[in-house]
Amino acid sequence: MKIDIIAGARPNFMKIAPIIEAIENKQFKGIEIEFRLVHTGQHYDKKMSGNFFEQLGIPEPDVNLQVGSGTQAEQTANIMVRYEKLLINEMSDICLVVGDVTSTMACAIVAKKTGLIVVHVEGGIRSFDLTMPEEINRMVTDSITDYFFTTSKSANNNLEKLGIKKEQIFYVGNTMIDTLFKQMKNFTKPRVYRELKLEQKKYLVMTMHRPANVDEIDKLREFLITIEENVNNRKVIFPVHPRTDKILIEMDIDFKSIIPISPLSYLEFNYLVNNSMAVITDSGGITEEATVMGIPCMTLRDNTERPETITEGTNELIGTDPVKLIPALETLFTGKWKRGTIPYLWDGKTSERIVEQLLEIK
Repeated sequence: MKIDIIAGARPNFMKIAPIIEAIENKQFKGIEIEFRLVHTGQHYDKKMSGNFFEQLGIPEPDVNLQVGSGTQAEQTANIMVRYEKLLINEMSDICLVVGDVTSTMACAIVAKKTGLIVVHVEGGIRSFDLTMPEEINRMVTDSITDYFFTTSKSANNNLEKLGIKKEQIFYVGNTMIDTLFKQMKNFTKPRVYRELKLEQKKYLVMTMHRPANVDEIDKLREFLITIEENVNNRKVIFPVHPRTDKILIEMDIDFKSIIPISPLSYLEFNYLVNNSMAVITDSGGITEEATVMGIPCMTLRDNTERPETITEGTNELIGTDPVKLIPALETLFTGKWKRGTIPYLWDGKTSERIVEQLLEIK
């Protein structure tokens, strides 16, 4: 059995790292299973150096399609053309895709048309918001997937409502959490922690990158001013996404509590989160990690594809109206934030369960 493992952006690599480790463990035991790591090159990230792969225990990609940036259509087309050429030259048996980026959808389409079995890790999650490119990617990928590895009961329910047979669905947990548990002991104190004299549980972390929040300067300004005025003079560490940085420069506001910094590595960022009082974010993945670390999380979105982080975890959906942040921050500072629990099967062993099932595929 030969498996193509597809990754196109930094979060993908965190999801596939433990899967690769689980496959290598099987190989060490003499079990016949091969993989080819295909990096589409969808995102160029200067932090994805050799050191990044080494830290996560990932081998250097066997193939880099070097697609680069472009519009949604350009990226999709380039990934499909280049992955098809790869399969023409050297076929695999299974195409394993993770998450919901453009690479996930594009490679799934090519694999299905070429006759490969398509496996979707993190299948079935839905925000039901068709303005999100990721939601389109999820829907298209799931419509042609053969086997689904899911993170939650809600994902299972979404698939079953689509008519997917139960024998195609495997509720295994969350590979992102496998990586989190493995790397916790390696979390690295960033230089900014010392430079700003941060103290454990006395500062907040914020991330914002979604176009609905950051592309309109007035909307972003309102969010930042609301946060600035309602964090009781606590420091808010803000690793700034490149698209947001340009707008901040244009905004030219001298904040006292909000401290923009350069993006951090995975190990540095999670050190910061794990020692913080709370997180304010519009990222889905961070809500999962905050839930496992027991850190209060406020999500600046009107919907989420990860409802278990709310129903079971430490996350709350605040919405995209900055005013709604005020009572949430008050709840936090009065010590009334919910405690939360870790969702079922988010135990660090998801990838082992995935590989066991892959070996059963004929």
